[in-house]
Amino acid sequence: MTKETIIQKIISNKNRPHLDFSLKDKTELFTTNLFYTLFDANTCVAKNIEQLELDFKEIYNLACINKDKKCTEIWGKFLLKLPEILENLNLDAQELVDNDPASNNIEEVYLAYPGFYAIAIYRFSHELFKLNTPVIPRLMSEYAHSKTGTDIHPGATIGKSFFIDHATGTVIGETCLIKDHVKIYQGVTLGALQVEKSLKNTKRHPTVENNVTIYANATILGGNTVIGENTIIGGNVWITESIPKNSLVYHKAEIKLKTKL
Repeated sequence: MTKETIIQKIISNKNRPHLDFSLKDKTELFTTNLFYTLFDANTCVAKNIEQLELDFKEIYNLACINKDKKCTEIWGKFLLKLPEILENLNLDAQELVDNDPASNNIEEVYLAYPGFYAIAIYRFSHELFKLNTPVIPRLMSEYAHSKTGTDIHPGATIGKSFFIDHATGTVIGETCLIKDHVKIYQGVTLGALQVEKSLKNTKRHPTVENNVTIYANATILGGNTVIGENTIIGGNVWITESIPKNSLVYHKAEIKLKTKL
């Protein structure tokens, strides 16, 4: 087979004429600039908002196969939500300061906590997801995933004062509902019991009520699974049924000690 034949075979099998990978790179840059606009003291908010609007129009046009002219409408609605998003993120950061003994101040949380960064990008992407923005919310969430090891689907619904410590390996599914003052540690999975395409429009992921703490590597599965308020879920547990409020759930491991000969 000649080189020319190989090239023609590759070209003939590239059957996605609208797939432009610059969309991924430009969305990541947009996401970073959005974060800086809200948190960096040296960033001019007015100037950055103007640039963000231009950048959003560019990535929206790349994302849309069918040009529906909704870009300006979506951006306007998203912009209206930014002050509220910032207020909620400040609450998230304060929750980390108040509950993590390793944190020294809120500036450290903004700068150095991967869990906070993952939550921030989730809150941006979630608003765009609710506005039916094509593919961009998923690209934003995957960007945060690549930087933090935390995978939060933009379709998940998360309340106020949310806390993710250490962050790595945390997975929160699309139809998950998390209420206020919930704390999650590394390796937690809030997932589905089944993975079938026919379940796309059903609630597949758990509900977590107010003031719940979920420790490392716990797995909670199922759309009908509800973790009641004020409950503590210990590390390494596997849950597929609802837990009543004010519960303590833990995994009891058997550890054996044997003297070496």
